[in-house]
Amino acid sequence: MSVIAVGSCLPRSPPYQRINPRFSLRSHAVETTSILMKLKQECATPVPLLRQVADAMSADMRAGLAAAHGLPMIPSFVEDLPSGNEKGLFYALDLGGTNFRVLRVQLAGKDERVVAVDFDQVSIPPELMSSTCEELFDFIALGLAKLAAKDDGRFSLSPGKKGEIGFTFSFPVRQTSIDSGILVKWTKGFAVSGAAGRDVVACLNEAMERQGLDMRVSALVNDAVATLAGAEYWDNDVAVAIILDPPNYYTWQEFTVF
Repeated sequence: MSVIAVGSCLPRSPPYQRINPRFSLRSHAVETTSILMKLKQECATPVPLLRQVADAMSADMRAGLAAAHGLPMIPSFVEDLPSGNEKGLFYALDLGGTNFRVLRVQLAGKDERVVAVDFDQVSIPPELMSSTCEELFDFIALGLAKLAAKDDGRFSLSPGKKGEIGFTFSFPVRQTSIDSGILVKWTKGFAVSGAAGRDVVACLNEAMERQGLDMRVSALVNDAVATLAGAEYWDNDVAVAIILDPPNYYTWQEFTVF
């Protein structure tokens, strides 16, 4: 059920005008109900028309995946989404604008879920937005290293296991596998040299090695796929995620039976 909150800003009555409060409240309630009913009727879309829109979108998306025509589409290479049973220490890195975010989370399975979380948001200096590929990724790896170096006893990595990172990269990439993607071009004001045409996961892995971090990127995704994965962790019925921010992205689960 959708709930709409309506506020009104009405001029005060002159001091010489007397209004029956009971009548005034009732008339305002009737007026508000009338407005909401009118809005509901005007916004109502027949179900057959909604199905036509859904079918048209589905056809355009599949045509885009086939590289024929239609909407621009890219496969994510994500074959499995979180189930809630995951255990261990995981890292997330989100680069999509003038800030990048790093997060670490300790998961304890279905019963306890998230037992600890730590998060940093770092502003990217303007000069780095037009620097070299190595300088930008070194700065990002340094932010990750600072977060990983914090020791408050809540986070623990299983012995002999590398730290795993989910890398959300919201720039155009030609993805070739779950953990690799070639940068097509920079957007959002970035003009970093030496990155276009390179694998952004390899760039980050090399920067982490220079920082002495024993970690690896296990998944490269855009923000729509990351949103779907995060929602799926809490609710296994989630099927679609949409980012309402230009440029708009959306993603969905597709199952193929062999």
